Amino acid sequence: MEIMKLLRAPGGCPWDAEQTHDSIRRNFLEETYEVLDALDHDDPHAMCEELGDVLMQVVFHAQIETERGRFTMDDVVDGVAQKLVYRHPHVFGTVQADTSEQVLVNWEALKRQEKGQRSTADAIESVPHTLPALWRSEKIQSKTAKAGFDWHDAVGALDKLEEEVRELREAMESGRPADSPHGVREELGDVLFIASKIAQTSGVDPEDALHRACDKFEARFRRVETAADKPLSACTEAELAALWKSAKKES
Repeated sequence: MEIMKLLRAPGGCPWDAEQTHDSIRRNFLEETYEVLDALDHDDPHAMCEELGDVLMQVVFHAQIETERGRFTMDDVVDGVAQKLVYRHPHVFGTVQADTSEQVLVNWEALKRQEKGQRSTADAIESVPHTLPALWRSEKIQSKTAKAGFDWHDAVGALDKLEEEVRELREAMESGRPADSPHGVREELGDVLFIASKIAQTSGVDPEDALHRACDKFEARFRRVETAADKPLSACTEAELAALWKSAKKES
């Protein structure tokens, strides 16, 4: 904190002194993803370094606000400490919660009370629009499910997915502009939304599932490209299908 204060003070670093919340916004996101990469690789040295980089971003933003007189780093830490105590009444109070499920129910109720959310619609509105779309969709689906707006199992959502795929096909075959009402953009969005519902109902992280699909595709495509005896652009659709089928068998 003292180093950041010195960097932004007169006689410090010109670059650091010029930064605003907006100018370093992307840095926060990039550093967070680097932490996730370190976690995925279970690399303790990288975790330690990248967590430090995220903490530096927190300090940077807090210092900007300290200079503006709106809050300080002490306020940030005190706020989250109070929140932890408030949302754990089964530890710091008299509420009973013997399972993680009960803890989550209490947590959600306290969170809504804390944020003045009087309805599930209010809770949905509070889901950050800046989240990756699949995560935002999953969080919305989770909140509505807790309110009782849900299928009994993932099969019901799967039936809905098939319905949405048919509507997507109709939109593609209609020749309507992609951004028109009930065009490809809207219907594709519906397909992805219901796909995330299936993930939520099944207890699967949709972002993780899609990343795994990307990894699988990357490996299979490499096999296709290696096995081809000519540029892929020169292959017929049947030849590409045969190459893909062969690559799929190998994985």
